[in-house]
Amino acid sequence: MKRSSSHRALVYARNAAMGCVALLLLVAGALSSWDEAQHIVLAKGREHGTMTVTGCGADVCTGPFTPSGPAGARARVMIDKSVAARRGDRFPVVVKPGTDDVVRTGTPGFLHAWVPLGGALLLAGLVIGGGLRLTRTGWGTAITGAALLVATFIAL
Repeated sequence: MKRSSSHRALVYARNAAMGCVALLLLVAGALSSWDEAQHIVLAKGREHGTMTVTGCGADVCTGPFTPSGPAGARARVMIDKSVAARRGDRFPVVVKPGTDDVVRTGTPGFLHAWVPLGGALLLAGLVIGGGLRLTRTGWGTAITGAALLVATFIAL
């Protein structure tokens, strides 16, 4: 049975649309992750130190910042609540320039910063495997995203 040219055009259009959706998911995940990850990956020249959690609100936890270098101590810095476990915890952080917001460093902080990319990889795996019919590539992409999410859960 011969396929018509209109059928082939529809297949190409579907593949192009699914490819664009997968690319959009991956770019959005990478950009969302980079907002936090840039402070960890490009940490040279930024204020490094330790934060001690003294209290948590609905979205953020606060506490004093003790610098590891010549910078001055801060009485109160803020971090996302999902990163800080409970009151009294201490962990290494880097201060976002020009703010009192901090980002957790080290392996747990690095993995946590890339969580949006892990979710995007997981979703893109479904689009690649189901929409583009690239089953092995889809499985590989989804497993990579799931591994990143599980590693983050274990590290935190």
